[in-house]
Amino acid sequence: MDKKIPPVDLFLTYSLAAAYQRVHRQLAKRLKSMGTQIEAWRILHCLRTGRKYTMTELAETVLMNPPSLTKLVDRMVSNGLVQRQLVAEDQRQVHLALTDLGVAFLDETTDHVKELERKIVLQIGKERVEALRETLDTLN
Repeated sequence: MDKKIPPVDLFLTYSLAAAYQRVHRQLAKRLKSMGTQIEAWRILHCLRTGRKYTMTELAETVLMNPPSLTKLVDRMVSNGLVQRQLVAEDQRQVHLALTDLGVAFLDETTDHVKELERKIVLQIGKERVEALRETLDTLN
């Protein structure tokens, strides 16, 4: 029996991965030209909200494993973008805070993220972007 196997691009999982990879590459290229990476931008953006994340919560939010997050945060501290603050109630825990340099760098890099998002909206339309966001939120 000769079963017809569909091409890989007919699978939804492939389409999602391909779209992610294309957008991720474009954003990574833009941010790399500014000396940073996507995950660092995500960390800065999360910290700007003022929420106090544990390192585990932050790793989950920015889509990183905890050891990689720790290494990246060490570099960000060295670069003066964030600072560590001990939690008064539990000296074993650390919260991160943006520095003034971190805020300025975040503002500059966020412009590039917004530019890419504007291009996506122009390409597929605002209504489809809203529907896509709702769909992806449902999957997440």
